[in-house]
Amino acid sequence: MLNRRTLRIKVMQALYAYEQAIGSDYSLALDRISDAFQPDLNSMQPQDKRLLQGQQKMADATFREWHTAHVAGKTPDIEASDDKDVQDAVDDAVRYYQKQVQKETTFFMNQMLHATESIHDQYVHLLNLPAALLQVLEDEKSREARRFTASTETVDTTRLENNPVLHKLTANKQLQELTIRRTQQWAGEDEMDALRQAWRNEMRNDTELRSYLEGASAIEGAAPDYAAEQEFLKYLYKTFVFKGTALPARLEEDDLNWEENRSIVKNLVVKTLKMLDEAADENMELLSLSANWKEDKEFAETLYKQTLVEDANYEALISGAVQNWDVERVALLDKIILKMALCEMHLFRSIPVKVTINEYIEISKLYSTPKSKQFINGILDKLAQDLMASGAIRKSGRGLLDNQ
Repeated sequence: MLNRRTLRIKVMQALYAYEQAIGSDYSLALDRISDAFQPDLNSMQPQDKRLLQGQQKMADATFREWHTAHVAGKTPDIEASDDKDVQDAVDDAVRYYQKQVQKETTFFMNQMLHATESIHDQYVHLLNLPAALLQVLEDEKSREARRFTASTETVDTTRLENNPVLHKLTANKQLQELTIRRTQQWAGEDEMDALRQAWRNEMRNDTELRSYLEGASAIEGAAPDYAAEQEFLKYLYKTFVFKGTALPARLEEDDLNWEENRSIVKNLVVKTLKMLDEAADENMELLSLSANWKEDKEFAETLYKQTLVEDANYEALISGAVQNWDVERVALLDKIILKMALCEMHLFRSIPVKVTINEYIEISKLYSTPKSKQFINGILDKLAQDLMASGAIRKSGRGLLDNQ
């Protein structure tokens, strides 16, 4: 199931994308100032290019000054220009930038939540793979039936087609309802082609799959060993879906976050197959994305929003903790990780400080530079001690004491 580290990673990615976007918005705001003072080639009046260039420089400098104060969390105290054209250009750039920042804030939060919730869609989608594989086998049989000469590569897939666990899975009512509601059928030609390639090039010649197909339960009239059928279906997923070549490549192409989501989806799928014991029926309830998605969603939203709200404060804290090092030279991703950790320490009183620090060190190992873990560990350890000593960070809850 979904864990808090995955949520932290999703928030980190959303904040990184947000920072990239507002950097572009800043450049576009400056472009608007530049455009405002370009000579009007359609004007019948002569254009004073020197005047226009001077006005552009004044407007440009004023906007940059406003932006610096804004980012620092200060109320920009910029003196109004006597030149109406300059003031109008600055006001337009400020309005544009603020509007874009507001849009980016909402957009990337929604994208983060969608990316997280789509993990469950991927789970539902992959539960439909066995039904799609049966279709591939049926299509292959139809092609073989139209051949004038029998193929030497024909494999008897009767046992797989009769696998009771597979049929119990496809008959699950909740799976059928979610598949239709979320459009998670295997219907796309690209993914069906990937499944056909996986069958022809990987599955059909696999030693264990061959052994399964030729096993005792394949004999007509023999009672299938349910546990063996269940284990084989797990093997099919583990070997050809979560490893393999054709299917993982297709899944990664469809979902850029597949590599980081794969372990969660795998865990959900394998647990579901274990739940499909002989006593399970069509009403068996599928797994949820998390034990409490409402609570987890609130955690992610709050962490995202408040990290942005307190950005200037956390920037100042980091700047004060970085010795002999300009905070501007700190890698953007490292700053985001530090700010998220500070936000978590301040807001979530039931999460121990050590847990927070360790979580963000682990995230830095996965996503940042080789030396980032030591840098982040040192900065967070120092800031945590100072903030707890001052009472700015207080921890309470089961197993916790205030300020510990």
